[in-house]
Amino acid sequence: MKNFILLLVLSYSTIIFSQKAESYKLTKEEITERELNEVSDFPIYKAFECADKSGVYNLLLCENRKYILKKDTLNTKIQAIYTMADHGGFLEKWRINDLLEDYNPKEKNIWFWTKYCSTKDLDADGYIDPVIVYGTRNENDEIRRVKIITVYKNKKYAIRAVECDLDDCRSFKKDASWNSLPQKIKTYVDSLVVKIRKEQDLLLKDG
Repeated sequence: MKNFILLLVLSYSTIIFSQKAESYKLTKEEITERELNEVSDFPIYKAFECADKSGVYNLLLCENRKYILKKDTLNTKIQAIYTMADHGGFLEKWRINDLLEDYNPKEKNIWFWTKYCSTKDLDADGYIDPVIVYGTRNENDEIRRVKIITVYKNKKYAIRAVECDLDDCRSFKKDASWNSLPQKIKTYVDSLVVKIRKEQDLLLKDG
């Protein structure tokens, strides 16, 4: 009997530690069933289930949907939350908050750029490395800021870009700790920057 129990424990451990890192988008029904709307201060724009060697998590991308202009919903604040179910509640691993800034011209909208976000295991170590991308537009409907945040082992590494026609107000900065990321992750994000630059006709560089 003891040998059988030991075999079950070893088998379960093998399943847990060899689990492939994967994710999928949650439906509105799944979001409601899991009561994920209780986690955020704002409505959930999109949500993903992420499973890797450390457990099963939910990535929530939330926008406050402050104004409705014609057919567009404009946001003044956003949140990204990484959480897991825990004894009837939720255990938060990390959170990202941002809001509009009062530039001239002022910013009028901030939103998650989900086509560029990622929930993959970028360095093949069995753990998901979320990449969160969001941007802002000013009152002239021009993209003002782009932020790319990579989360590796629950620590955030950001790239902050400000778009501007003039050299002295344009910037592109990586966190000082950026080079401590694994090379595979840096290569992926650098390629993502090139893709955004090309597809959105942005400069994404220092003046």
